[in-house]
Amino acid sequence: MELVKNIFFNTDKLIENSSVRISYTGKFFQDGCEKVYAHFGFGNEWNNLTELEMEKTELGFQAEIQLGEGESFNLVFKNENGEWDNNEGQNYSFPLEKVSTELVVLEDEPTAIGSVRKLRRSYLWSKKIKLAVYKIITYLPKILSGNYKRKTNSENNQ
Repeated sequence: MELVKNIFFNTDKLIENSSVRISYTGKFFQDGCEKVYAHFGFGNEWNNLTELEMEKTELGFQAEIQLGEGESFNLVFKNENGEWDNNEGQNYSFPLEKVSTELVVLEDEPTAIGSVRKLRRSYLWSKKIKLAVYKIITYLPKILSGNYKRKTNSENNQ
């Protein structure tokens, strides 16, 4: 996935506390530099600042990065001569998504199984109530008006 020109990730979303492979084909790769370093941090304050040497391949400079926590992943590149590619002073910044825990069932939690049973039971009752309301709405007016006629056995056999 390409989020910014010349920077590619192996995923479509950057999620906190996950691993991501990054490929850089920017200025330093095009200029034929031998070494490039990814300089990165998280959030507005660039927390957990890290510098990592990237591997040179035919497809660009690549590295496996462990994402941290924060609202953004901030990134710049540096070559062996100390020159920086920092997006013309803007830095490369990508939003980080939180890990979704809505559907995660914790094994250590003793009420997890009981809560699933309660949800199942309440779901069944809601279905029964909806069916009863449907029947009342459909058949009660017919019964009250005298238009409801039960099928006899001879009508069912035909």
